[in-house]
Amino acid sequence: MKKIIYTQRVEVIESYQERRDCADQRIAQFILACGFLPIPLSNEVMSVEDIIQNLMPSGIILTGGNSLVRYGGNAPERDLMDAELLRIAVDKKIPLYGFCRGMQSILDFFGEALMDVEGHTAVRTILHGKMDPWLGDFNREVNSYHRQACLKVQNPDLEVLAMSRDGVVKAIRHTKYPILGTMWHPERESPFADEDIQMLRFLLGGEIGGTD
Repeated sequence: MKKIIYTQRVEVIESYQERRDCADQRIAQFILACGFLPIPLSNEVMSVEDIIQNLMPSGIILTGGNSLVRYGGNAPERDLMDAELLRIAVDKKIPLYGFCRGMQSILDFFGEALMDVEGHTAVRTILHGKMDPWLGDFNREVNSYHRQACLKVQNPDLEVLAMSRDGVVKAIRHTKYPILGTMWHPERESPFADEDIQMLRFLLGGEIGGTD
């Protein structure tokens, strides 16, 4: 069974003076539904190189939760972890998928700016685009739980795959590396969407990504 490592959000518990790593149990359930073995990562960036060297994962998932610090977030350790995982993914050509905050980290890593948007928190959104050659024309309703987004991608190596009707970029891929991002949470679809399961399988099968 292919191993997939995934990041966790940071919860700050002031009464205990603790910063806790945690993740929705549905994330592991979604990864299992895709046919992969889920392995959570702590937000200890100093250990991540050794973890990847020892586990040799087939893929990396950057999950949701915690805004980036430059956009008001309170978890700098997550920013460091996401950036390091992206660097490793690029260097080692490990397939990487980021959703919600994870896609924001991808955009930030490749030099794209985010901005505040309204009407994209705890709602359903109709998207349109083209996920070809993996899923063909894209026209579906997905969940939306974010306050920051990108309206126009400038980096020529990033391809926009899906947008909302009000012009928010909702899915991207890198044209040179097997890196994919969506602004919706696949684990929050009930039941899990076949399109999301196929998307992750295509990514790990080497069918989503560039040729460099």
